[in-house]
Amino acid sequence: MTLARAAVLGVLVVAVVAVGIVLFGGGSGKQYTLIFQNASQLVTDDDVQIGGHRVGSITSIELTNDNQAAVGIELEDGWTLHRGTTATVRLTSLSGVANRYIALRPGPSNAAVIDEGTTLDAQDTTSAVDLDQIFDTLDPKTRKGLQNLIQGFAAQYEGKGPQANEALKYFAPALSSTSSLAAELTKDQSSFQDFVLNTAGLVTALSERSEQITSLVSNANTTAGAVAQQNQGLNNALQVLPQTLRQGSTTFVNLRSTLDDMDQLVDVSKPATKNLAAFLKQVRPLLRGADPTLQSLAKTFAQPGPDNDLADLLKASPGLTSAAVKAVPHNIAALEKATPVLKFLRPYTPDFVGWLRDFGQSTSNYDANGHYARVQPIFDSYSLDQNNTLQVIPPSQKLQGFQTGVVKRCPGAATQFPADGSAPFRDSDGQLDCDPSLAVPGS
Repeated sequence: MTLARAAVLGVLVVAVVAVGIVLFGGGSGKQYTLIFQNASQLVTDDDVQIGGHRVGSITSIELTNDNQAAVGIELEDGWTLHRGTTATVRLTSLSGVANRYIALRPGPSNAAVIDEGTTLDAQDTTSAVDLDQIFDTLDPKTRKGLQNLIQGFAAQYEGKGPQANEALKYFAPALSSTSSLAAELTKDQSSFQDFVLNTAGLVTALSERSEQITSLVSNANTTAGAVAQQNQGLNNALQVLPQTLRQGSTTFVNLRSTLDDMDQLVDVSKPATKNLAAFLKQVRPLLRGADPTLQSLAKTFAQPGPDNDLADLLKASPGLTSAAVKAVPHNIAALEKATPVLKFLRPYTPDFVGWLRDFGQSTSNYDANGHYARVQPIFDSYSLDQNNTLQVIPPSQKLQGFQTGVVKRCPGAATQFPADGSAPFRDSDGQLDCDPSLAVPGS
């Protein structure tokens, strides 16, 4: 044997050994055993996926002593399972066979590593629910209804072959989009499972409130019926609505300028409102006391019933109404002119009341001719000088007050001044027409 033939023979032996290792020697991936309640139509070489990606395959399926399925899997290099990992048999579609795969949900990375060859019990696995199992849970009446539904679909599509074929052109893209959507949903299985569980909780809560939901639907139906009965009125309202909105828009545009003017009014009114609270506090007792008077006055002008108030009198007397209309401006002018006089007399109210009281006492005596009063004018004969010394007033000066005019004493100046300084009275603005220096001797 030559050296060249020996080299060729060696290469062939190495190649055969390599092929044998690849085909029969078993991979270098990690192997585990999963216990399921049933095999769920799994077959060997079905996918083992994590997050929608193939990470291994099924190597064996055996029956355990307690009639459960022991499924052996092998993971590719680089994949390691941790405690808390769960396995679920999933279906790529509801119809067909050999379309199942095992989806692994890895445990947290900080948990302990599961040793190769470990068996995951049935408490960590979930078998698939086949379509026939769902049908087996239905009662005969429901199954009969489902059969009628399928037969109805058959009757609906009978003779519609060309149209169905045309629609099937779009079926493949729809399946592709649905597959992409399903892949996105299963990529994060934890979130998707939480969503399914929360949806199940929501459906359960709704089922517990079935009576309220039925009432809600019934009331909504009644409301919709009532709205439908008023469709003509609603139609008229919708026809008028555009014009109303246009007019409202114009009104709001004009309102903007009005608000600008109001801003100026508010700015001007701010200084006047500083003392408004104190003024209203003082005027409140007056308004309370004037309430009975104003009520009686209101009845005078307007009282229920015919011909019993001033308004009815003016309506029945056109001439009087005309004269009253002409007289009102003069009355207003007279009141305006009388306001300073009343302002001057108001502080003298105690003096006037005292005069009436004393005048009544002075005329309390009476004889056969009736009440009488002894009146004697008295004129001072003395006056005080700057040294508080009495000085005799000459007879020619005793009537000086009557000769020069009325003496304008301030209110309260006809007697000695009290110690609290409340007399003689002076108004707050000092505009009262009186002379505070005129006082009785000894003040």
